[in-house]
Amino acid sequence: MCRAGARKFVFSRSLSLFTLIASTLASHLPIKVPPPLLEVFTQRPTNTISLPPVGSPAPFASSFTTNTQMGSLHDVVENTNVVCPPNPLDPEEFRRQGHMIVDFIADYYHNVDKFPVLSQVSPGYLRECLPDSAPNHAEPIEAILQDVRNHIVPGITHWQSPNYFAYFPSSGSIAGFMGEMLSVGFNVVGFNWMSSPAATELETIVMDWLGKMLNLPKPFLFSGGGGGVLQGTTCEAILCTVTAARDKVLTKIGRDRIGDLVVYCSDQTHCALKKAAQIAGIHPDNIRALRTRRSDAFGLCPETLRSALADDVSEGLVPLYLCATVGTTSSTAVDPLRGLCEVAAEHDIWVHVDAAYAGSACICPEFRHFIDGVEGADSFSFNAHKWFFTTLDCCCLWVKEPQHLVNALSTNPEYLRNKATESKKVVDYKDWQIALSRRFRSLKLWMVLRSYGVANLRNFIRSHVNMAELFEELVTKDERFEVVVPRNFAMVCFRLLPPLGGLSARDCGLETANAITKRLLDSVNATGKVYVTHAVVGGVYMIRFAVGASLTEERHVRSAWMVVQEQAEALLAEFNVHPVMQEQTDAVLTAAVHG
Repeated sequence: MCRAGARKFVFSRSLSLFTLIASTLASHLPIKVPPPLLEVFTQRPTNTISLPPVGSPAPFASSFTTNTQMGSLHDVVENTNVVCPPNPLDPEEFRRQGHMIVDFIADYYHNVDKFPVLSQVSPGYLRECLPDSAPNHAEPIEAILQDVRNHIVPGITHWQSPNYFAYFPSSGSIAGFMGEMLSVGFNVVGFNWMSSPAATELETIVMDWLGKMLNLPKPFLFSGGGGGVLQGTTCEAILCTVTAARDKVLTKIGRDRIGDLVVYCSDQTHCALKKAAQIAGIHPDNIRALRTRRSDAFGLCPETLRSALADDVSEGLVPLYLCATVGTTSSTAVDPLRGLCEVAAEHDIWVHVDAAYAGSACICPEFRHFIDGVEGADSFSFNAHKWFFTTLDCCCLWVKEPQHLVNALSTNPEYLRNKATESKKVVDYKDWQIALSRRFRSLKLWMVLRSYGVANLRNFIRSHVNMAELFEELVTKDERFEVVVPRNFAMVCFRLLPPLGGLSARDCGLETANAITKRLLDSVNATGKVYVTHAVVGGVYMIRFAVGASLTEERHVRSAWMVVQEQAEALLAEFNVHPVMQEQTDAVLTAAVHG
């Protein structure tokens, strides 16, 4: 045997022996899955694909043996003569892996209520679980999914859990998921009409459909000279409209006066406005967060706005933009649109209505009055990915005069010129948003509207409102608790009012009462059974209980209330002390809360 042949023989024998040892070890290594997770994922409904244990051969590996030996030890030595792997979009391999992913996610939804809602991992956990660098050779989907199960799932806060009542919902649906699959599958980049006519035209149709469901004034619809566009988030929608308003005004007064422009909102408005205004070049000192009062249910009073406008005009400043909110993040407060729009009209400022959360409810006739007066606004938006069963991301924005968006956001390089655009008969959505590239978002919204219909969508929303009403009733009946602000939609804001020596928490000091409620929040979330978040309104720390997850039922709401009561009882037991002098009460209770 020649020397080269001998080296090849020895290497081959060594590699085979190494492969045998590795396979034997792998088959005996324990799967590193926390017991609760392993238990959950083995409780599958019938007719699903189960993943093989770590170390077992992938069932599809043999089909690639003659090509690349995907993920096997035979790839250790790179060979420039090896046959190329299958095409990354091989239809049959896509079909096989696609079925596995769908089954995996279906199993996840089937068992999601069994996971701790709030992830229990510590910062940096994932870096300890995964290698320092990417693999040099292909790994089978089975091994990847096993790592998803073992390492990714424990680090997820489960927004789709029926026991998720935090922030605002990110409701999903089969139709939304399938629409997303279609969108990703086609993977078009629909920046203008020419790039994919169906992507543009479906979006214009769907936005008019949805605008009619909301009973928006006709000037907001394409059929009335306005139009709608799907943005990623409300942050993007606000940035686009602030930019449009800015350029509209600066065209008249000169771009050198950008430092004089002023933006208005309430102290309850989402921080997205401040971020958008700063990106658009508005000086931070010219962002007015106007104070709201409990007597107005924390809505922005039109007279407060009028006074602020007058003060700024007298200082030589230029009022630019008002963001009015329907359903604030902290408490779902509603700004009085009609009165605010009338005041804004006196100074010809752009009014944007942010209904990110509550806009979905306004497809129900009984909630439509919350956006009465929207006819005086210039733009309106809500997030279909919050409470409209459409997966993230999907923010619906309508404007009365799209040309202002186009003027501020359009670019027309030579390589994008085409006859359709020059005909002025088409919409090029690249000119309605910040980015050039855009996804085919309208597919999933179209599928949601068609798969469920207006009547069912209304009933889904009503069911969540009914569950929130139930929770509110349970809170009200317990004298130890207080509903802090009126409930408008499907969120209840409440706090704990523990007694101490005959003195109620209403009298024991705001700081102390706030600390007690914060401790209750922390203890409820620590159980893993429920996840809720907080807000501070009018100085009061309160727990927000937002119903809206697609899988939530009445039993989950009742169970959540039991968790709250159990944790409250344990907390109150710590304050079971003898009566003390009134001047000492606050100090004693504060020490107990923080101790």
